[in-house]
Amino acid sequence: MKKLLNTLFVTSEDAYLTLDGENVVVNREKQITARFPLHALAGIISFSYAGASPALMGACAKRDVSLSFCTPRGRFLARTCGVSNGNVLLRRTQYRTADDPPQACRIARMMVFGKIYNARWSIERTCRDHAMRVDTETLKAASAKLKALLPQVQAETDSGSLRGLEGAGAAIYFDVFDRLILNHKDVFSFTGRSRRPPLDPCNALLSFAYSLLANDCAAALEAVGLDSYVGFLHTDRPGRQSLAADLMEELRPCFADRFVFSAVNLGRFSAKDFEVQENGAVYLSENARKTFLQSWQEKKREEIRHPYLEEKLSWGMVPYAQALLLARYLRGDTDDYPPFLWK
Repeated sequence: MKKLLNTLFVTSEDAYLTLDGENVVVNREKQITARFPLHALAGIISFSYAGASPALMGACAKRDVSLSFCTPRGRFLARTCGVSNGNVLLRRTQYRTADDPPQACRIARMMVFGKIYNARWSIERTCRDHAMRVDTETLKAASAKLKALLPQVQAETDSGSLRGLEGAGAAIYFDVFDRLILNHKDVFSFTGRSRRPPLDPCNALLSFAYSLLANDCAAALEAVGLDSYVGFLHTDRPGRQSLAADLMEELRPCFADRFVFSAVNLGRFSAKDFEVQENGAVYLSENARKTFLQSWQEKKREEIRHPYLEEKLSWGMVPYAQALLLARYLRGDTDDYPPFLWK
């Protein structure tokens, strides 16, 4: 299994990245503020408007170090790509499968199954761990509805209908989402999903987490030789990494959402950590983003037991493991794509 290396997060809005020998150099106001050995990094995510030098971009592409650029608010902008990984046969198989509705639906329904399954078990875990603090009757009812959707998803052969089931599952899950937040409800109450822009602190945390997860999934897919822009569930759209969006669906409830619940319930953020724009958009402050990213990296280092591979690996390696399993399925090495099913 691939080793989980470090990810360098550059949060200063005016930081410019350059290459000096084998080191990434962070420059601010024409002064060097930090340097990091390139060989120790799996990826770099910059939240700066200043960007990076062409020399560093080329070095990252050559060494297979993912270099991604986001706005200071966390919206993905672009990433550098070198020579395509993997052989051309795998990508041709991916493209043929994406253009074959029954075959695309076969993969998509496993991903949707994983998403609904993990959403259900996130609810069940909250009921188990905090039975005296939550409305277990309402949560159990939502769990039962999600459970009832699972056989429908497994039997579905039409992509449009499958997306309808995915939407129904998301509506059930987000309808009880606020009940899964245990502390600091005065700041982090959840009344519904809002994005582009997020309109409250809870949605600001979710949007930032989803951006990071999408980036991790895209990097994992490219690492195993797949095209992160050609998906099976999400339709193609210029600039959208559809396969990364597909892969992250099953990981949203069990990783990104649980991370946000933990951050809120443990009091890592407060009202002062958010900035409200004139249009009502709510974003994390620069210091809050640093806190978020530090906790995110710590979470990625936590070890779990992969339910299908039956081996220990860190949370940060789960996107890579799932990308590898997807590549194996497309090559014909397995009968189906096994989604990540968490309990």
